[in-house]
Amino acid sequence: MASLVEELVKILDEEKKVYQTLIEYGEKKRDVLIKVDVPGLEEITGKEQLAGDELIALSNRQLQALTDIATVMGQTEGQMTVTKLIESLGNQPDVQQKLKEARDSLLEAANQMRAINDENAILINQAIELNEYDLTLFRSMRQAPETANYDKSALNTGSILGSSGFDASS
Repeated sequence: MASLVEELVKILDEEKKVYQTLIEYGEKKRDVLIKVDVPGLEEITGKEQLAGDELIALSNRQLQALTDIATVMGQTEGQMTVTKLIESLGNQPDVQQKLKEARDSLLEAANQMRAINDENAILINQAIELNEYDLTLFRSMRQAPETANYDKSALNTGSILGSSGFDASS
């Protein structure tokens, strides 16, 4: 069973490394968002997708390791978690400590990644709001009010005054 726990610790460490890579990408993404560098954003997003795929594979390996450990311990596989495993390793303090450190380190990296993602989401929302404001302003500058022109049926034609290019300030 010790080898199974060591494998689980290794998987958790690998997950932490991927999260650290995602943290770096998130920090770069923040700079790219501020600079409005669309090609840079596309590049980082592609790299994030690959890292996300790697995290999914590692998560599957983690679940398999926990299933194997639960089987060895005679427990139902769905009930085994890393925290429960740490608690059940009370008679092996060195292994318990390694697993606890790996878990805590992974959780810290995940929380740091979540904070960066939240900041970037705020930046993206602000950029969207600014674009919507610019579009609304641009449309209102280019559009004149509808005229009160009616056709033979006494229905409004919906004609809009056009801009003639006349500048009254000249």
